[in-house]
Parts: sequence; C-alpha cells; structure tokens
Amino acid sequence: MDSESLKIFCAVAAELSITQAALALGRVPSNVTTRIQQLESDVGVELFVRTGKRMALSSAGERFLDYARRLLALEEEARHVVTGGVSGGALRIGSMESTAASRLLPVLADYHTKHPNTRVDIITGPTRHLIEQVRTGTIDCAFVAVPLARKESLAESGIQQQLVWPEELVLLLPTSDAGARNAAEIRTRNLAAFALGCTYRHLAEEWLSIAESTDWKINVVGSYHAMVACVAAGSCVTLLPESVLKLTSAPPALRTLHVGHADTYLIWRQGFNVPAFQNLLARLSEER
Repeated sequence: MDSESLKIFCAVAAELSITQAALALGRVPSNVTTRIQQLESDVGVELFVRTGKRMALSSAGERFLDYARRLLALEEEARHVVTGGVSGGALRIGSMESTAASRLLPVLADYHTKHPNTRVDIITGPTRHLIEQVRTGTIDCAFVAVPLARKESLAESGIQQQLVWPEELVLLLPTSDAGARNAAEIRTRNLAAFALGCTYRHLAEEWLSIAESTDWKINVVGSYHAMVACVAAGSCVTLLPESVLKLTSAPPALRTLHVGHADTYLIWRQGFNVPAFQNLLARLSEER
C-alpha cells in the first residue's frame, strides 16, 4: 500500500468508474484496474462490488475510504510542516451554511491573495457533523455554533476552540403572525429548519418549546433561501442569523422576533498547527 494506490482508490471511489477515474488521473484504465486489484490483494478484502459494468464500494471499501483520505491528508500535512509551508499545503475547512454565506467570502478571498499556493477545500454541514469530522480528522477545522453544554466536552475530547463571530438570532414570521410579540402568540405551527445536528434548529426548538407541544411540525429544508421562501408563503417560521437574513430578499412585510445570540467558533484538533492553518488563524485575528 502506497500513497499513489490510495489516490487511485479515492478517485475510483469518487467516480465509481474505472474509465472516468483513469481520465481524471491521466492514466490508462488497465493501469487503474491493476492498481486497484493490487490494493485489494494487499488489504485482503474486496473494496468494490462489481455487477457487470457497474461498481460500488463494498462495506469494507466504505470504511477504508475514510482511512485512505486521512492517510493522504496526513502525508500532505507532514510534507507541508517539514518544508515550513513552502509547498503551500492544503486546508480542509468545514462550515455551517450560515457562516459560509455571510462571513467567509472576504476572509477566504483575502487568504487566497496572501497564500495562493495553499489549496483550500470547503464543505458545509450542521455543527454536530462538523465536530465529528474534526474529531476524526476528516477535516482540519470548522466554523460551528458550539452549544454551551458541549464546550467543556469538546476540550476533553481534544478539540480546541476560538471565538470568531457573535451572531444575533431572529425568528422570521409570516405576515399572519406579524403582530406576535413572543413565542406564545405565534399561531403558525411549522418550523423550517436544517436536519438534526444543527445548533440553530436546537435553539429554535427550545425557544418555541416544541418538545412540550403536540401540534408543532418541523419541515427539513436544505437552504436558508428556501426557509425564507417557506415563511413568505405563510407556511412556516424559521430561525436564522440576522447577518444571513440581510443577504436574502425577504419581503419587507415579514417581521422578526429577537431570539438571542449564538457565537460562531473555529474548532480544530489539539496539536494541529501546520503553517496553512496558522495563516488562517492570523487572518481571523483581524476579525476581532
């Protein structure tokens, strides 16, 4: 098993096609097939299930893929550290959708201007999933809204955190609830929110006392623009950062209730101090 075999495996896993992976890698298909067969022989299990011309990751292949990505990332991290950052390196950043939409654009644009040789990969997801990906090394760092109850447990699990942005949270109301002054006066009983694991969804459920009611329903929506559209249609309420609301084209007739605030933190594994990450910390220090 070597890094080149792992790269080929990851490419085939992404494409689920020898031909497409070979094209992406600049190799002939027969060479890719041979390397995959050698890797399977080395690890002692089939990494792919082949049915005619179709292929899919086996259960062992799905588990191996996570390790392959982490091994390749660790190799790149080691190379980046020993060269003192000369190679540019790579940085895998996770982010909540809200932070990606309202905060990251100027930060990452400036970062790229100062460090053009560093490859930055961005993924988005809910806080709970991002924390787990940082913990397992799938990503290097993440922008999350850390619930108060989890801050101590994060430190105990080897994750460091740094406050970056405070966020004011508002509940956006449909016009039928424009006169509501608190949660008890809201007549609309549908909440538009992201899937489980989103801190803002958790805060909305708490503020609206959804767990104590039998008539509330939660509509899982994939974007803030879709959430605002649901509110504009009169079918839902939704909770979102004020900074995100300002980016949408929400009708002026929609009113909001102030819910509170939730700080956005950057989290990373203790001991992770590659030059590319230190450069990000230096850029974020300008935000405070």
